[in-house]
Amino acid sequence: MEFLAAEALGTPVWMWLAFAGFVLALLAFDLGVLHRDNHEIGARESLVMSGGYLAIGLGFGAWVWSQLGPQAGLEYVTGFLVEKSLALDNVFVIATIFTAFAVPRAYQHRVLFWGVLGVIVLRGIMIGLGATLVARFEWVLFVFAAFLVLMGAKMFFADAGPKDPHDSPVYRWLARHIRLTPGLHEHRFFVRQPDASGRLVWFATPLFMALVMVEIADVIFAVDSVPAIFAITTDPYIVYTSNIFAILGLRALYFALAAVIARFAYLKQALASLLVFIGGKVFVAEAMGWEKFPAPVSLAVTAALLAAGIGWSLWKTRGLAPRGSGPARVGQQG
Repeated sequence: MEFLAAEALGTPVWMWLAFAGFVLALLAFDLGVLHRDNHEIGARESLVMSGGYLAIGLGFGAWVWSQLGPQAGLEYVTGFLVEKSLALDNVFVIATIFTAFAVPRAYQHRVLFWGVLGVIVLRGIMIGLGATLVARFEWVLFVFAAFLVLMGAKMFFADAGPKDPHDSPVYRWLARHIRLTPGLHEHRFFVRQPDASGRLVWFATPLFMALVMVEIADVIFAVDSVPAIFAITTDPYIVYTSNIFAILGLRALYFALAAVIARFAYLKQALASLLVFIGGKVFVAEAMGWEKFPAPVSLAVTAALLAAGIGWSLWKTRGLAPRGSGPARVGQQG
């Protein structure tokens, strides 16, 4: 009992274990019950799943509020909304990757599931490093804040056109150093095939390459999202849990929004403004002599920017027909 009550990174061990157990149970239920077979996820199923993950994430925030107090609860909800909104931008990139590698919708969930597992580990490493730096060097937080302001300004004016993942240096390096099959092999990431000499050897499939590119995309997005959450709170527990619960719903969010991505034409500008605000409030709090920027104000501004970006996008693109998100059937492989 003393071990459970002991603190790890400022939070009781039992709260870390409760979080880990809950996430593992969610993943087991998702893969073992909801998606035992490789089926195409339709709009209704994706909306139900997305709503469920959103409710779970916010429900965990209510639990954080009850255990750690109102300040922690507001910081969690703000961080959760910021990470969720940045994940929306990730949907654009994932759709481009699946289209480029001709991944049928029936197999996209498999890629995203294993992608999320990798993200959980990678985000844990990045957040652990960030927490260590912030704890030892307080000025690092101001570096994060300045970086967010610069990245937000760059994002606001950046060309939003999709980029072919085949042009990525990572893809070109892998293509030169590992064996690749020319086409998909159902849901498999690796298959055994005869090489030029007739020996059976392992080949990676385009599905594996799509998985690698999804992971790379998340690392790139984490460069923005991890500093953003540290600008909201430096509590490692709130930082990590809000990140993970936002990411867990990414798969459902993708299937819910992939067909209407074009409707969110101005979301990038809203996210850019949000990054500038999050970075700027660190400097405002320091200039005003506040220990922290008021959490209710931070949450209200975050919600207002996101609502404005989504609302303006939907208004400006009203009447625009939804489009597909790449191959829709298993038989439509390239």
